[in-house]
Amino acid sequence: MWRRLQDTRAGMLWITGSDQHPQPMTHFADEESEAIWFITAADTDLVAALGPGSEASFVYQSEKGDYHASIRGPLVIYHSDEKLDELWSTPVAAWFEQGRDDPRVTLLRMTPREAAVWASDSNPVRVGLKMMNAAMRDGVAEPDIGVHRIIDFAQAA
Repeated sequence: MWRRLQDTRAGMLWITGSDQHPQPMTHFADEESEAIWFITAADTDLVAALGPGSEASFVYQSEKGDYHASIRGPLVIYHSDEKLDELWSTPVAAWFEQGRDDPRVTLLRMTPREAAVWASDSNPVRVGLKMMNAAMRDGVAEPDIGVHRIIDFAQAA
């Protein structure tokens, strides 16, 4: 999953159980620290929905479309100039009028607790043929086009 997070630059993030709508966010996967980082503005609905013990969900699909994941875990505001400097880039700066020194810049850290992952054959023609084959055969509940796994990060560590 960590490698696949590197393949895709954005997904949808929201606070579980809040009225805040999922919003597109660029993520920064950091397998070493077992965290997914986000940079946003302090005046967003996302930050307003954060509270003590907030759980978040992050959903993404690989650019090739053959890998999907839904990740859950705590999301917190994280104060680290060092980490922010490490993640800062020209595309991130475009969202802030005052650049890196904008007082609205907010670093968020998500620590994945659980993820549901779906991975399929990367060849769309092969997937289509398997789907047609399953549809035309009696007794075949669904086409065999990939795998589905639940990852419990506490047990995986």
